[in-house]
Amino acid sequence: MFDAQCDLAALAYAEDQNPDEVLLTFCDDLRRSGFRPVGLVQHGHCRGQPADVSTLLIHTNEQIRLFQNLGSCAEGCRLDVGQLLTAGARVATAIDHGADLVVVNRFGRLEREGKGLSFLIEMAIGLGIPTVVAVPANRFKEWIKFSQGMSVKLACDAASLHRWWESMLRGSSVIGRASARCWSSNARANSLELGDFCHDLIT
Repeated sequence: MFDAQCDLAALAYAEDQNPDEVLLTFCDDLRRSGFRPVGLVQHGHCRGQPADVSTLLIHTNEQIRLFQNLGSCAEGCRLDVGQLLTAGARVATAIDHGADLVVVNRFGRLEREGKGLSFLIEMAIGLGIPTVVAVPANRFKEWIKFSQGMSVKLACDAASLHRWWESMLRGSSVIGRASARCWSSNARANSLELGDFCHDLIT
């Protein structure tokens, strides 16, 4: 049976919630406590104004534009995959230099397909680093499939994140072993068994 203490967390959010603000506040709190969070959070939303959408590297405070400007007659935004992967490579380098937490701004279509920033999630988990990913409610079933059920679901608020983080600190000596089990071939083979699901901390 998989241990209930899971260092891969999904910050589940609805359309009217802002996971980025919650994640930024949480990361600021961690830095003040002497920890080093790395990763990305999103700035803005894609509502026909791509120029207003960017991502923030939380470990450098640098903004990177991830959406292409399709012109005034275009509807919606188009993700610049090259820029996304460049930002992901910057985060991977930061992880190599040491990280206490990895943040991934969104679980989207590319990540669902094992592309995009999915490599950062696997990298962090493989290294035993607690990782939190913002997951829209309408993609949560896809997230369960992607994570093989090996994640903890958090409400989109700072209190849930802090409770999860405190559980990570209490079990810090087993974080690496838990991560290894989450992504081992045996865990994948048995991932849909009820006992393999981490506890749901949304309450």
